[in-house]
Amino acid sequence: MDIYLATGNAHKAEEFGRMFAQASLPVRVRSAKDLGGMPHVDEYTGTFTGNCRLKAEALQRIAPPKSWILADDSGLCCDALQGGPGVDSAVYAGPKATDAENRVKLLEAMKKAPAHKRGARFECHLLVLGPNGVDMKFVGQCWGRILEAEVGTEGFGYDSLFVPSGFDKTFGELQPQTKDKLSHRAKAFAQLATWMRG
Repeated sequence: MDIYLATGNAHKAEEFGRMFAQASLPVRVRSAKDLGGMPHVDEYTGTFTGNCRLKAEALQRIAPPKSWILADDSGLCCDALQGGPGVDSAVYAGPKATDAENRVKLLEAMKKAPAHKRGARFECHLLVLGPNGVDMKFVGQCWGRILEAEVGTEGFGYDSLFVPSGFDKTFGELQPQTKDKLSHRAKAFAQLATWMRG
């Protein structure tokens, strides 16, 4: 079966493609580009779940009837920032901010945070819309801490600043296969995979 992914982010499409393959699920992840591109969505809800639904419904409107749609909204929630940047993680340094600019702003915001206040979690919400009113949500979290400087060049987003609990390496240093087992997205995806095997 085909699932259309409600994102313009090529990294996410690759990551989901890997996860479906590793789970031995017969799914082909189709990019929103296959439908002419992801429609613009004003993510105004202030919640991961709400923004997820906006994206899924926007893509569903331009997809062929009876299509399967998968939307993901995720972000980094830091203790020292009362859960920020949270839903604004991708645009933390501004609407057109690069990953590097977002990381610089985060490091600056947390510059004075002591070690015991550097706890953080990545959170991922997945929403699946499908034929006959299918509407399912899955949530995954990965806990860890934020470093005072970047380490590692793998991954994207805030990966080079985040050390998952139980590890001494950042997501920017860990192999994709390891990250795919630990990450917030992997945990939400595991629930999705279990449901699909149902």
